[in-house]
Amino acid sequence: MARLEFIFALFRRFHSPLRYAIRQSNFALTITGMEKHNQSLAQALSSLGNGDAGFMRAALGLARQAEVVGEVPVGAVVVKDGEIVGRGFNAPISRRDPSAHAEMLALRDAAQRLGNYRLVGCELFVTLEPCLMCAGAIMHARIARVVYGASDPKTGACGSVVDAFGEISSSLPTHHLPLTTPHISRLNHHAEVVGGVLAEECGLMLSKFFAKRRAQQKAGAIFELPEEPR
Repeated sequence: MARLEFIFALFRRFHSPLRYAIRQSNFALTITGMEKHNQSLAQALSSLGNGDAGFMRAALGLARQAEVVGEVPVGAVVVKDGEIVGRGFNAPISRRDPSAHAEMLALRDAAQRLGNYRLVGCELFVTLEPCLMCAGAIMHARIARVVYGASDPKTGACGSVVDAFGEISSSLPTHHLPLTTPHISRLNHHAEVVGGVLAEECGLMLSKFFAKRRAQQKAGAIFELPEEPR
């Protein structure tokens, strides 16, 4: 009987502290789990904000600036190591410069900032498929990756009209290529091309712009309509 009373006394003595310790341990584990979840969520949001869609939205913001001044709404950014180093929007009308496409101005801005006309390791994000002129400048700049939004069925040089980036350098292996792929050893630089990022938003901005301009032209508010889509 005395032994049982001793055991119960020990149980009463250590039960509450033990239960408290267990609760504290579970609470700490819960907090740790929440912190890990929040970190994962923050990383996911950061990735979304700085990924292809995030940079394309930055280009869309520049396209809106072009629209405000009456230019065809096309915007572009150059990205290096996850940071925007070059910006540009369409300005051939205001600058009286046929080469002042968004891509060209973004490339010039990036070259000035980085102090080098070679933009090795950089990516270019543009709201509209680059034309042949811009494709040539992109190659000369050694851009590693091109990401565009809407396709350009009239002057697109990434496959819509011509495929400037589809030319294959002789330094690339050909044994994994389809038999239908021609091996053309005329270019010494090949950029990765990704199209269709936020294509609907990019295309809608252009179509709304030209619809508005056609309405203005019909009403006699303007006399000259910019050539579609540039």
